[in-house]
Amino acid sequence: MPESSAQLIDGKIYAERLRAQVADQVAALKAAHGLQPGLAVVLVGDDPASQIYVRSKGEHSLAVGMHSVTHRLPADTTQHELLRLVGELNVDPLIHGILVQLPLPKPLDEKAVLAAINPDKDVDGLHVVNAGRLASGQPALTPCTPLGCMILLRETVGDLTGLNAVVVGRSVLVGRPIAQLLLQADCTVTIAHSRSRDLPAICRGADILVAAVGRPRMIRGDWIKPGAAVIDVGINRVPFDDPVKAAEGRTKVVGDVHFKEASQVAGWITPVPGGVGLMTVAVLLQNTVTAAKRQMGIESV
Repeated sequence: MPESSAQLIDGKIYAERLRAQVADQVAALKAAHGLQPGLAVVLVGDDPASQIYVRSKGEHSLAVGMHSVTHRLPADTTQHELLRLVGELNVDPLIHGILVQLPLPKPLDEKAVLAAINPDKDVDGLHVVNAGRLASGQPALTPCTPLGCMILLRETVGDLTGLNAVVVGRSVLVGRPIAQLLLQADCTVTIAHSRSRDLPAICRGADILVAAVGRPRMIRGDWIKPGAAVIDVGINRVPFDDPVKAAEGRTKVVGDVHFKEASQVAGWITPVPGGVGLMTVAVLLQNTVTAAKRQMGIESV
């Protein structure tokens, strides 16, 4: 591994490349099979961040030639109404991928809604069936962010066989699925978290360090093995260091890794913003193509 200061892993470059590949796959599916992959996104309520994410997903899916539908529901939508919509999308032949934007307004039951999605259309990879498939090594729809992390690692580090990987964080959305993906890549994997004893020492043993703990700048430079690949999944809003900007209530986005310190030690590192987050929507598009092909029994295009 490199011993110099870190090479930046630019998520924009890899996301653009993946979207171009998806567009080619969509065009090939249309030409060879008359199949247009379809993605349905469901947004309940008016959360500003969710609205931005949903709009981005819709625009990108149209840009690659997919069939794209967005269902915007009011915040007072009942559980029954939401489940009825999910049921309709489950049997819609034009829809191959379903994504319900989280978080849902209270008192809606997120677990019940996710469980109602057809696992074969669960392009967010959050259904328990897909989690089980992933854990048992079967073909699964995998959560978008972990899969995006793996693409970045393979594109930069290359062969991951035999490397020591430490995942800091055990969420079902990121930590656990990426640990499974790293195992499948023949890494030796440790799952750590905020309560692990001597967490800095655990991190120092990592050739690959994935930070997904949700604490701003928690992982310091002296926690990192020289030359390691650092994948920072964290998205945290903190006040500006500048006291004037901080006094104005302005915030900025930082990761779970102290970037300035870590970039002097690591071999590769993802910035925040500009790293893993940009891959998430691109992988969502890839998951939709994968789901469409599997549902139609198409092996390749």
